[in-house]
Amino acid sequence: MTPAAGHRRFTLVSFHAHPDDEALLTGGTLARAAAEGHRVVLVVATAGEAGLAADEGSLGERRRAELSEAAAALGVARVEVLGYPDSGFDARVGGACFARTDPAEVAGRLADLLVEEAADVLTSYDVHGGYGHADHVQVHRVAALAAAGAGTPVLLEATLDRRLFGPLVSALRVAGRVLPMPQLPEGSRLYSPHAALTHRVDVRPHLAAKRAALTAHASQAGGPGTGSRTLSLLLGLPRPVFTLVAGREWFREVGRTPSGPLLDDVFASLR
Repeated sequence: MTPAAGHRRFTLVSFHAHPDDEALLTGGTLARAAAEGHRVVLVVATAGEAGLAADEGSLGERRRAELSEAAAALGVARVEVLGYPDSGFDARVGGACFARTDPAEVAGRLADLLVEEAADVLTSYDVHGGYGHADHVQVHRVAALAAAGAGTPVLLEATLDRRLFGPLVSALRVAGRVLPMPQLPEGSRLYSPHAALTHRVDVRPHLAAKRAALTAHASQAGGPGTGSRTLSLLLGLPRPVFTLVAGREWFREVGRTPSGPLLDDVFASLR
């Protein structure tokens, strides 16, 4: 599809830590941008080989394949896996991993890609890395350096609205005492306060693509020995609840002062 008459075609580069992160936080936005005729490029720092799965023998290869399937569902034009070692939840104390790599070195590689693609928008994560995972915090650091180095006009930090999701997470933490639940952080350290947000993107018309992308990451859906996972929790929701939870995606645009209604267009600053 080409952009509507009078609208410029933009290039959106979305930078993530692991396969499946792209679908969870930005899947609807990527699908919407692609459907509207814009070029969407997905860059993932690691293959997610340290993630939890029932069969971890070739998990990195499996997750690369899942990433390709998810990207196709979202309409992504190009996928790049940078190949840094997945840090896991303990950041591989003392070992080589993405979280312990010099951010400037990674940023140089990402900046080269941004220049090559003439990127208009780069997405990363908020300062907390969403929920504190070391690789996600590293994505935040790297993206800021890369966007500055490449002169990318817009840097959007993907997040969730803490005002909406904080109470939900708190309730799930309580429920997790008696029911199988994914590991969840304490709500006050989760994602971003409402006052910091600049964008709330309506992705409800693209939920079929987002759901297909989530489903593609089957290795992360939980199973014997891995416990309940966020992905399986989402996919298990009734359709109306899934629409309510996953139908909007939130961002903070770096350098833009939040004011007035939240924007529904990731390219608003470029138009």
